[in-house]
Amino acid sequence: MNHWFDIVMVPLQIFIFLFTIYYFLIGFCGMWRRREDKILTPEKSFAVIVAAHNESAVIGQLIDNLKRLDYPERLYDIFVVADNCSDDTAGIARNAGALVYERTNDTEKGKGFALEWMFNKLFSLERQYDAIVVFDADNLVHPRFLLEMNNRLCKGDKLIQGYLDAKNPYDTWISGTFAIAFWVIDHVWHLAKTNIGLSSVLGGTGMCITTDVLKRHGWGATCLTEDMEFTMKSLAEGIKTTWAHDAIVYDEKPLTFMQSWNQRKRWAQGQFDVAHRFIPKMFKAGIEKRDIRILDGCLHLVQPHFLLLSTFFVICSYVQLAVPPFFTNIYNFMPSQLMTFIMVAQYALPVIILLKIHVKWKAWLYLILYPLFIYSWIPIVFIGFLHRNEHEWSHTKHTRALSYNELIGKEKA
Repeated sequence: MNHWFDIVMVPLQIFIFLFTIYYFLIGFCGMWRRREDKILTPEKSFAVIVAAHNESAVIGQLIDNLKRLDYPERLYDIFVVADNCSDDTAGIARNAGALVYERTNDTEKGKGFALEWMFNKLFSLERQYDAIVVFDADNLVHPRFLLEMNNRLCKGDKLIQGYLDAKNPYDTWISGTFAIAFWVIDHVWHLAKTNIGLSSVLGGTGMCITTDVLKRHGWGATCLTEDMEFTMKSLAEGIKTTWAHDAIVYDEKPLTFMQSWNQRKRWAQGQFDVAHRFIPKMFKAGIEKRDIRILDGCLHLVQPHFLLLSTFFVICSYVQLAVPPFFTNIYNFMPSQLMTFIMVAQYALPVIILLKIHVKWKAWLYLILYPLFIYSWIPIVFIGFLHRNEHEWSHTKHTRALSYNELIGKEKA
């Protein structure tokens, strides 16, 4: 039995080791930014779409914010798709000055379906736009957002993701740890991959897609993680996602652990779904095109599987210590000094990033609880795997009504 246990555990350990080293090296590349000469002359036109389902508490503040962006009014229009709303989302958005389209569909529910419906409406309009920007109704947006996206588009980018900041990082320890997770991902994932020429991923909000890409390839992303689905669909065609670090969108983070749990469970379900559908075709495309960006996308999709495997490995490690007949050589492959360095680095990187972005003292208190947030992913991913074939959309209720001026005032306080 010991022999067969080694046959399983040693290759598993090698896989975990290589996977960890790979992403640690990528994360290190997010500790700096490449110098960029920006194109600051507004040129591209935008259709700004806000996807909203029962968002009467927050939609008005976002529309007001969007109307005040540092970009010529003639070059962008604001559209709201009021999707299966039972409140006054549509009326509030219309009174605030948005172009409102109301959608009712009892079978095709979820943001992906709403966006596909709205894109088709846009394509039938007399006016056509260079690109489409998507926001969630709970967001607030930096005034230079469209100017930064215009810069990326003028340089030839087709899919662009903006910086995902937090609208309410100091409300509760849940929103605080959620915000820390996003700040870390912004740097060790999005910025890092852009620095070395790999593809970033769309984040569902604050994302920009050129109209020609949508018309040529279609949206077709209607699963629980429509942003991930469209990212991988495009990457398989050789279209990478780039990162606009200064195009900032402020997203409302969950206030309670249950809200956080449900949202992350939906993400896990969606990523397993996308992984199982896209990895085979992406791996084939990556080999045929000899494109490391596509193969890296495959590795991104197996992250939840990696968490399951590494958890299994840790459990087996404890078993082999507790039950002598199971003793194996699984620890011999990785030097203890290297493992210690990796463990320390996992906590050092968030500290470096919090120092870089100058967070308030409260965020440092939340950092103490950050490991609890991280390790809670283990049961969430396991449940997400079991329910990966379920596609019922789970809506997160948003209540943090805040204007952009109030947001900035709170950041400075």
